[in-house]
Amino acid sequence: MKRRPPVSIKTVAERAGVSPATVSNVLNAKPSVAPELIERVRSVVAELGYVTDSNASRLRSGKHSLAGVVVPDLSNPMFGTFVSTLETLAREDGFDLLVVSAANDVEQEKERLHAIRSWRPAGLIVIPCDGALSDRTPPSMHMPIVVVDRLPDEPDFDLIAVNNAQSAAAISAHLSEQGYRSCTVAGSMLSISNIRERWEGAASAAGDMTLSMVEVGLEAKGIRRRLHETLTQRRPEALFALDHITGLIAYQTMTDLGLSAPGDLAFACFDEAEWMRLVRPAITTVRQPIEEMATAAWQQLSRRMGGNADPVRTLRLACSVEVRGSTLREGGRSSTAA
Repeated sequence: MKRRPPVSIKTVAERAGVSPATVSNVLNAKPSVAPELIERVRSVVAELGYVTDSNASRLRSGKHSLAGVVVPDLSNPMFGTFVSTLETLAREDGFDLLVVSAANDVEQEKERLHAIRSWRPAGLIVIPCDGALSDRTPPSMHMPIVVVDRLPDEPDFDLIAVNNAQSAAAISAHLSEQGYRSCTVAGSMLSISNIRERWEGAASAAGDMTLSMVEVGLEAKGIRRRLHETLTQRRPEALFALDHITGLIAYQTMTDLGLSAPGDLAFACFDEAEWMRLVRPAITTVRQPIEEMATAAWQQLSRRMGGNADPVRTLRLACSVEVRGSTLREGGRSSTAA
């Protein structure tokens, strides 16, 4: 079925026999319009199904009440919580939030960044697919950008992130203290800065424990295949997943193979999710302060949109390490560490 083009304010004005300015005044509840004209315009608006073009209204008024956020993948619970928190903060400040996902694809991210310019947002918050954000940002994108979670390749962006290395080191030290002699560390790709920082942190605190790194990629089938190989060919005494998706598929793969933690191997994961607290034994995790990251990012973007021209700022937030049964040797105790 052929779709009809959107109804314009000019069409409404012609049908109602008034000027476009009168239609605008009616829609904006201006008191200067005669009651009979108000009734006529509203009747035509209802008949034609006219919807106000808020983007065009912003451009005409010169007021920016729109901000944008670009994330790698909205199916990831972390990014979903991040966006939800941003939406609440933006709404409280009178902003609409334009949300787009790059589907974990750098070319799609580039396309989204180019396309988002047509909306003329006052600023952007971006969790990039990897560090090469500068290469995908149009030179004509003259608006403040705050980068979150993943380190950009150029120091020209405000950055809100967490202490990845410190938190991963705490997990590695805990596993070593529990007496595990070998640990496989699994993560998406070392080209992603926060994954690389987590691996480096884990390696720095391994002590006498032998550590090996497995890059599993971003695609579910590939992750499952690599983890299946890891757990069947030369099973380690411990497995540490560096991101939520890898952790979820690792736990599913362990279950499929009939392996349990900590009896068959210890299991820990960066990026806590609710299910990790509900399984038995509960899983040792690193919990990122997602809401705090979103709040800090919005506050920094708000300052920039308000005209703040201070030097670029980097803020690193602390994570919490939750030690639970999945990594404890018999007789060990659960604890919480910063």
